[in-house]
Amino acid sequence: MSVQPSVKGWCPGAFKPMMSGDGLIVRVRPFHARLDRRQVLGLCDLAKTYGNGFLDLTNRANLQVRGVSEQGFEPLLAALSDLNLLDATPEIEARRNILVSPFWDAGDDTHDIVTHLLEALPSLPDLPAKFGFAIDTGPAPLLQDASADIRVERSAEGFIVRADGSPLGQPVPRGAVIATILELAAWFTAERLPDERRMRTLLARTSLPQGWDAAAPLAAGPLPVPGPHAAGLILGAAFGQLDASALARAMETSSARALRVTPWRLFVLEGASALTDADFVSTPDDPLLHADACPGAPFCESASVETRGLAQALAQGMSGTLHVSGCAKGCARRQPADVTLVGKAGRFDLVRQGCAWDAPEKSGLVPNDLLAEVKSH
Repeated sequence: MSVQPSVKGWCPGAFKPMMSGDGLIVRVRPFHARLDRRQVLGLCDLAKTYGNGFLDLTNRANLQVRGVSEQGFEPLLAALSDLNLLDATPEIEARRNILVSPFWDAGDDTHDIVTHLLEALPSLPDLPAKFGFAIDTGPAPLLQDASADIRVERSAEGFIVRADGSPLGQPVPRGAVIATILELAAWFTAERLPDERRMRTLLARTSLPQGWDAAAPLAAGPLPVPGPHAAGLILGAAFGQLDASALARAMETSSARALRVTPWRLFVLEGASALTDADFVSTPDDPLLHADACPGAPFCESASVETRGLAQALAQGMSGTLHVSGCAKGCARRQPADVTLVGKAGRFDLVRQGCAWDAPEKSGLVPNDLLAEVKSH
């Protein structure tokens, strides 16, 4: 029997950091999923000055500075404000859980809807901490597997607003998108039980009002891969970790004008065409694109094992998906993997075709055992 362990019911922010084994985690939420050149270079400097020298790219397309001391937090916050990377208030930041399909152009539908949703954030009801929105109105949806509760997409006839957990959404004219988002958020707030913090959980118990499941979104498009793109150069971050010095160097040598973030451990150097170094994943066949690993010990207090070095070594020897988790919470990957290794009391449990919280096939393994086990897959 598998029981998914509980995880924290909130995510860190800039105003509300989270303490971890290596210090505070300060999360920065880029507006429109984009940072201009000044912001990127400034954030890289801040990660080196106040953090551990790295930035984490999260599965909600945010950036995190890790390893911040309590004494360094206030100066870091002031510097983020100078870079225009903060919301007006902590309350607004907590509501701004907005995933944006990254390939938008200034003034197009995606950019316009996000802009108006940002203006409407004060009108939202009181929502749970992880409740979020996906604005996915490009030619084909790209964010259908990313975490969100209310989705704006296209159907064959126009726009739809769709509740996560329902395959169909409500058709709406362009000018009614924001009002419909607010209406659906209000319905969720009125109908949910205290322990129902996500839309999908609520829909498992009750049905949407009539008319809210009338149109299907367009078929999902192919996810981007590292390489040249019309928007610039797409690169990957192994395990979502970006070396701040390497990122700053990439911005400077590529003459990129901005950076766009995604929920797929990929980022876009806007306007760039090529790089001469290999600090990041640059080819679509790199096995690290199929490997997930949390920070592990000693960076997370819940972990008893080192994770990312092991994951990097093991990924080279397998063709399927790999997940190395410091504990049974499985924060780095919520979906099943071909091979999942779970830290437990300094050793590893092995799960095949499952998640970190599933019953293991073998237990008590040490790293020397794991290479043979993974190669046997």
